[in-house]
Amino acid sequence: MSEHQVNTDKLLTKKDIRRSWMMWLGTCELSNSFERLQSLSFVGCLAPILKKLYKDDEQLSLALKRHLTFFNTEGIWGSLIHGIVIAMEEERAKGEDISDDMITGLKTGFMGPLAGIGDTVDWGTIRPIVIGLFLPLASAGSWIAGLGPFVVVSLITSSISYYLWHLGYKVGRKSILQVLKDGRINQFIMASSILGMFMMGILSSQYVKMELTPFLIVNGEKTTVQSYVDQILPGLLPIAAVFILYYLIKKKNVKYTTILLGVLVFSLLGALVGLF
Repeated sequence: MSEHQVNTDKLLTKKDIRRSWMMWLGTCELSNSFERLQSLSFVGCLAPILKKLYKDDEQLSLALKRHLTFFNTEGIWGSLIHGIVIAMEEERAKGEDISDDMITGLKTGFMGPLAGIGDTVDWGTIRPIVIGLFLPLASAGSWIAGLGPFVVVSLITSSISYYLWHLGYKVGRKSILQVLKDGRINQFIMASSILGMFMMGILSSQYVKMELTPFLIVNGEKTTVQSYVDQILPGLLPIAAVFILYYLIKKKNVKYTTILLGVLVFSLLGALVGLF
């Protein structure tokens, strides 16, 4: 085969791609270092593929070194990068004119945006929703509430990672731009955010409890102050507490630990003076 002749046959099998994905999923957060973060995991999951693509020891050595540069992204959505890189390495091994800078530039250029998407969708939306669904079981003392969120979140995120990994390999280096530009991710994020807001509203109404205990004597009958508040708007105090906390977090950028300590102190003092 001449220098410019390109082999159109596939060099990798579905088993190779799947095995590489499994290695990444199991090690992406295990080998982090201050200098290179996830690069060792990246090389580890690609090593069997690179060995199959590059039979020459020198080419294999250069390929391994190529992926030892700094790499850090969200492990689930960042899988799209891996699929694309595998496709690019395969094309390069078949004779395509793909340079080191092209591969490295793609990795460094998209690991940040995909990390932002992954943190928003997986850990900022999916995980809180799933945990919220299991809260009733936790309040009932069921052991399933301790295991269920881990299993469900793992299944959802693993499915997303598997799909993106194979999507990247199937479509190639243009896939990230296609996925980011077609608007599907933004629509998914928006839908997840709306669902998350509904869930937070439901959970707030169910689990935020706040009632006034002082009472009044009206016409010789004992009446609680809370009953008058309920006549104005049932659940007024819990929803007011939720919006105050939201205001402190969103508008005033108060730290979560400060808010938790504040709620604890306020609750203890309120109970001590007989307010709640």
